[in-house]
Amino acid sequence: MNRYPRNMHGYGQTPPHANWPGGANIAVQFVLNYEEGGENNVLHGDAASEAFLVDVLGAAPWPNQRHANVESMYEYGARAGFWRLHRLFTQANLPVTVYGVATALMRAPAQLAAMQEAGWEIASHGLKWVQHKDMPPEEERGQIAEAIRLHTIATGARPRGWYTGRSSLNTVDLVAEAGGFAYISDTYDDDLPYWKLIAGQPQLIIPYSLSTNDMRFVTGPGFDNGEEYFTFLKDTFDCLYAEGEAGAPKLMSLGLHCRLVGQPGRLQGLKKFVEYIRGFDKVWVPTRLAIAEHWAAEHPYQAPEVFPSQLDKDEFVRRYGSIFEHSPWIAERAWDGEMGPANDTAIGLHFALRTQFRMATPEERLAVLRAHPDLAGKLAAAKRLTAESTAEQASAGLDHLTDEERETFTRLNTAYVEKFGFPFIIAVRDHDKASILETFERRIANTAEDEFATAAAQVERIALLRLKAILP
Repeated sequence: MNRYPRNMHGYGQTPPHANWPGGANIAVQFVLNYEEGGENNVLHGDAASEAFLVDVLGAAPWPNQRHANVESMYEYGARAGFWRLHRLFTQANLPVTVYGVATALMRAPAQLAAMQEAGWEIASHGLKWVQHKDMPPEEERGQIAEAIRLHTIATGARPRGWYTGRSSLNTVDLVAEAGGFAYISDTYDDDLPYWKLIAGQPQLIIPYSLSTNDMRFVTGPGFDNGEEYFTFLKDTFDCLYAEGEAGAPKLMSLGLHCRLVGQPGRLQGLKKFVEYIRGFDKVWVPTRLAIAEHWAAEHPYQAPEVFPSQLDKDEFVRRYGSIFEHSPWIAERAWDGEMGPANDTAIGLHFALRTQFRMATPEERLAVLRAHPDLAGKLAAAKRLTAESTAEQASAGLDHLTDEERETFTRLNTAYVEKFGFPFIIAVRDHDKASILETFERRIANTAEDEFATAAAQVERIALLRLKAILP
């Protein structure tokens, strides 16, 4: 079963209206990543020093050694940067979500007390600030459990949000398996929260962002100074605010680090942005947990009737084998091909079926055309059409013809089949009787090559309309 696991469709062209509180056009969410004391360090039992997200250009891990410069930069985040950011947000009275590395929180009693006194949400940022991409699932599962345990000891409550950051392909599934999380944020794939079905259970995902993350101060291409940072944040905000004003509110996530934007020159850009957004009325500044609770209330999980890409072959063919008239082999080949979440909508499944129709031999395509009934012909009179064809012909009034209209259709059907060797095919739901007859008269003058292409296009159109009647 060749199933593509990535979801390239998402909400598609019509995302849900977020209905942010107060009719806000945008939700702006500030995340403070607290990692200082949880990073790679031989003191922590790690194999090498840290080298990620620091102001040491070209830093590399030092096996079995401590890196004095890198360590002191992380220490700056805890000793100075944190308090600078704490003053900014508490004085502005803005809520913050902390992504707290469990081992870092255990080494930060004063900072943790300040977070809790300010009423900030403290979500889990994993056990340690280390790379997980090569970590075996069983080891990562154990680290998740230990992170929850230490987080609960440090804060007095189990975390309700999760973001690993340096994650593996297994992270989201393993965190969902642990259970009890209002949201997981280890994705960057949308501007809105969404529900993901994991092991049969719905899990809310609140995507994060690295484009607006202050990590770009130390990665390239990135921000050289606070003004560049502010300009990018402002442009992002302005775009999303305008979309919200036009009826499609979104979420803007800002990722912050004590040792990065906590530096004085960089902080000025963040401070300028905070002051900028305070000049707008329809802005909601929540924690991520508040977003999760809002989304669960406004947009609770609704199980779809069916995911076509997840059906077994027999059921798939039973449901969709008649989309192309009397040609179940198209559905069989589509099921055998690559399918995934992008094929679970009418447009997506149509693409999969249509691809097989277009890849078929000329003889196979001709057989599909010949499988269609005449319009208002003998099969219709004998009530031997498929249910789909019966409904389609009735929609254009072809089941109630005058004697004169019936004679006209019979004459045209006969002439058309004699010339082209297959019935006249048209997506009748796009027409009425008059326009069908007008099109019939015009197309019968086509060349055989042109009419074959036209009829094939109409077969594809009929299939799309049939799918739109049964799928989102």
